[in-house]
Parts: sequence; C-alpha cells; structure tokens
Amino acid sequence: MPTVPAVPLIRPFRGLLPAPQYAGQVAAPPYDVLSSAEARALATGNPLSFLHVSRAEIDLAEDADPHDPAVYAKARGNLDALIGRQILHRDSAPALYIYRMTHGEHQQTGLVATASIAAYESQRIRRHELTRPDKEDDRVHHMDALNAQTGPVLMAYPTDSEVDAALRHASTAMPLLDVRAATGVRHEIWAMRDPAWHGRMANLFERLPNLYIADGHHRSAAAARVARARRGRPGSDSHKYFLVVAFPQQQLRILDYNRVVADLNGLTPSQFLQRLQDRFQVTRCAEPVGPRLPGEFGVYLREGWFLLRVDPRHVPADPVGALDVSVLSSLVLAPILGITDVRRDPRIDFIGGIRGLSSLQERVDSGSAAAAFSLCPTRMADLMAVADAGEIMPPKSTWFEPKLADGLVSHVLD
Repeated sequence: MPTVPAVPLIRPFRGLLPAPQYAGQVAAPPYDVLSSAEARALATGNPLSFLHVSRAEIDLAEDADPHDPAVYAKARGNLDALIGRQILHRDSAPALYIYRMTHGEHQQTGLVATASIAAYESQRIRRHELTRPDKEDDRVHHMDALNAQTGPVLMAYPTDSEVDAALRHASTAMPLLDVRAATGVRHEIWAMRDPAWHGRMANLFERLPNLYIADGHHRSAAAARVARARRGRPGSDSHKYFLVVAFPQQQLRILDYNRVVADLNGLTPSQFLQRLQDRFQVTRCAEPVGPRLPGEFGVYLREGWFLLRVDPRHVPADPVGALDVSVLSSLVLAPILGITDVRRDPRIDFIGGIRGLSSLQERVDSGSAAAAFSLCPTRMADLMAVADAGEIMPPKSTWFEPKLADGLVSHVLD
C-alpha cells in the first residue's frame, strides 16, 4: 500500500467534544437550517445548547444584527464558557471519529476527519454550488472569532467496499457519544485513536479519485479563505484543513426539493394544463403524486393532482440540463409561467420533501400559491456527474436528510 503523501487528503485531529453526560443538551441542528427566532425558541431553557455558539445572536437583543461583531464575540465567550465548565473538552491526542446517523430504517456511517484545503482548491474535493459572499463572510468571521470550525461539512466518497468495511468494523463497540435528537435522529460517535488505523484510513482515502461536497459549501469556502489569510504564520498548520464528515455515496439520502408558484402567469388552470401537453404526457390522478422516476413530475392545482411525464426528446444530454429541476425550469417555469430567475423571482418558493406532499396541497388550498410541483429526488450520481463536469447545480436541487448535528465534534485551529 502506498505511503501517505506529505499533504494527505485527510488527517486526524484533536477534536473538541462534549462530555458524554452533556452531549444530548449540547447537540444542536446545523446553524443554517434555523432562523434566529427558531434558534432562540429551541435554545430557550437550555444554556448548554450549541446554538449559543453557532447562533449567538439569540443571547443578544431580539433585533440584533446576526453579523454584528458583538455576535461573534458572544459566540467566542459562550464557547470558552462551555470549555471552562468542562461541558466541552479537547482530546489529548489526534483521532479520527466515526459518525453514524440512524433515522427510522435509514442508517449512514461516515468518517469525521479534517480534509486538505489544498485538495479543495485543486478540485480534488469537488463542489457543485455557488456561494453567496455575505454567507461566506459570516462563516469567516465566526471561524476567526472562535479560532475553530464548529460545523462539519457533509461529504460523499465514491463507493469503496474496503472503506465501508473499515468503518463498519470499527463501530461495533459502545459509542463514545450517543444522542437521540428531538427529530428522532440518533447520532453516535466513536473515537479512533490508533495511529495505525489512522494510516490505513489515510491510505484508503488517498486512492479515492475525488471527494464531493454534499452540503456545506459556505463553510468550506470560508475555511479556504481563513487558510489563505493565515498562510505563512508561524505555528500549527491546522488552518490548512477543514472539518468534514465523509459518507459513502450510496448511503446519503437526498429528498425531493419541491416548488410552489404564486400564480399561473395569466393563464387559467385549463389553459395551463393545455400548454403542458405540448411537452408532457398529462394524467389526472386521484392521489398525491410523489414521482419516483426521473422525468416524472407531480403538479397540484385546485382541480387536483396530475402526473407529468416529459417527452424524452425535450431533455438535453448535458448533466445539468438533464436534471429534473432544470427540465422543470426550462420547459415549464420559464416559457409558460415567466419565471426565468428562480434565485430572485418572488413568485416561486421551495419546500423540502421532509415536509411531505400535504404541505404542497396546503399552500394551494390556502390560496397562497396557484400551483405546486413535486419532483423526483436528485440522485447522488447525478450530483457527482455535475461536479465532475465542473458545473453548478441549479438552486434548491438537493435536500439531504438526516442532518448532521452541530457541537458533537469541532476542530480547533491551534
């Protein structure tokens, strides 16, 4: 087996973790899935919640700007307090960690490590999403203030039975941390401190062609910016790596990311359905339509549910254009409904599949939307094909579920 290069793709680190008896109180949803008001409500009565670190504006006035320097200072103070009270502690030696999430019958087991910023910048770690400067700035300020990366980036590695087996065999003992979140997701963490195991995992990852960011593009971009700003400083090189959890691609679960539109662009429902028949087979359905195959769509109007099947002749061959979210935009949203910029047009909204098809019906039945579209979930292989082509996924293409918890493992920048 080849030796690990001077700048390995992944490496162990001294994780910052909660003491086991406090892990359930510390663990929190990812910082970017909650509004300030939702975070404030969720953390009420729980001073140990990691939301006091990841969304520290909840400890300031309700009208506090989440990007005010006082918020980042408060986050650092809250983190220091958790460490000072020994709620959080730092591992004494470098480790790799195994992270398992179980939700119902779904289970996924991945590796927590730090990944090379150099590999990210050279596209060995591949991305598929545009980032917003303001959201990048927020994470840069957060990392700088805390001198730590506290939200892991969700990644996928291409199918590799040897890596899968190594993770499975190493996670048969009692976990170090075992938390069941209010969402019903079970989060388990194992700490692997054997240097020989570290070397084996590093070598196995070196032979993988690429890694793929699934969720966490702003965190990874911010980590790269922090690394560039600290380049050449004396001392530790921990800033050259960023916190990731890498799961096998076949275990990641992508849910549908559905759309609702406010109006039919001046068309009556019957006229709208007539226009759809130019490029789709349209079938009325008695039950809600949850598409299971690419090229299928559900549409809900006041008149009921309809199944759309696209004529394959209208689907382009390129990896981005062939995505269902692209097909819907190019064949329906833009030419029929006049929605040409889904990022900015206020007439469209997006609903994650975790909310169910009933949430689509409610939006239409309440009158807040004129039509709702259900989509087949994007496949992981399609996401990877887009990333391999150096292309960008359309907005709101993927909804990964379950979500990683913040606060269970953090990476201190020494």
